[in-house]
Amino acid sequence: MEQDKYIAYVSTYTMGDNHGIKIFDVDMEKGRLIKKDQVEITNSSYVTISHNANFLYSITDFGVEAYRIEEDGSLTEINRGSINGMRGCYLSTDYQDKLLFVAGYHDGKVTVLRLREDGGVGEITDEIYHKGLGSIAERTYRPHINCVKMTRDNKYLCAADLGMDHVNVYRVDHGTGKLKLADIIRSEQASAPRHLKFSGDGRFLYIVHELKNYVDVYSYEEINNNPEFEKIQTISTLNEYHATTSAASALNLSADMKYLLSSNAGDNSVIIYRINEETGMLTKVFCLPVSGDYPKDAALFPDNRHLVSLNHESGTLTYFNVDLEKGLLVMNGKEMKVDRPNCIIFHKL
Repeated sequence: MEQDKYIAYVSTYTMGDNHGIKIFDVDMEKGRLIKKDQVEITNSSYVTISHNANFLYSITDFGVEAYRIEEDGSLTEINRGSINGMRGCYLSTDYQDKLLFVAGYHDGKVTVLRLREDGGVGEITDEIYHKGLGSIAERTYRPHINCVKMTRDNKYLCAADLGMDHVNVYRVDHGTGKLKLADIIRSEQASAPRHLKFSGDGRFLYIVHELKNYVDVYSYEEINNNPEFEKIQTISTLNEYHATTSAASALNLSADMKYLLSSNAGDNSVIIYRINEETGMLTKVFCLPVSGDYPKDAALFPDNRHLVSLNHESGTLTYFNVDLEKGLLVMNGKEMKVDRPNCIIFHKL
């Protein structure tokens, strides 16, 4: 049986090197990435792949950039679009790939853009500024939207605001591309909800909190045309013994949707949870060091037998062999130099 072939895309900040997206071949047997190509783009703080897997979208200094994914995984630029504001930090598409959502950390804005048939970025259909005063003056006196994700039924957009400590839930009008506030999921003060993911079946929402280092688990259903979220679990991203100053960063699902992973800057560790598919609840498998500074993102390889950590401050990718049954994480070969990596996506060719 021939093994599936994968490519990995890594987005990076660009200081001196203006190639913000690195493309790697994935060696699934050895659990390593092999440099294949790179794309010229400034400060790619985040990348996402459309749900039909044909297009890749990236944040860049002037807005967003759209690429066609070729058969060999290389990227061909389609076009770029302005988001009419400060540089975004996260982006995602709806499940029909008709709309693109961009999170603005610096200006606290959600931007909605239409997507064209050819995958290119069209006009802005809505802009929503979060308003209000958060809890801590330095960091949280104003909105910082850090993540935007659709519910899997494609009805609501969830926008995590780590400045205001809540997630705004917007009803999406797919015709007009407009958003309307439908609910607010409130987190603990000064907890900083950073990233969110829905379970494979869409019934559960996972929110990682950067400053309080835990994941909140919510059940989600739509009742009488309204979204209903109920908190069912809070679980730490750290061991009981850990570095005092620590910030939770990544939140990624395994390819089979059975495991959830987060990383901790400061503590420089990665935690993996097993997901109970019935209840949505998380059980810790392990929390272990990643041998790098500030793991901004980390991901299991699609085979669940290897892991890569993107260490933003040390400018490295570190590789590990994983045994999820025994709860083991073992260094796999030497680190690889990649300057200021932000996020990684595996893509099946």
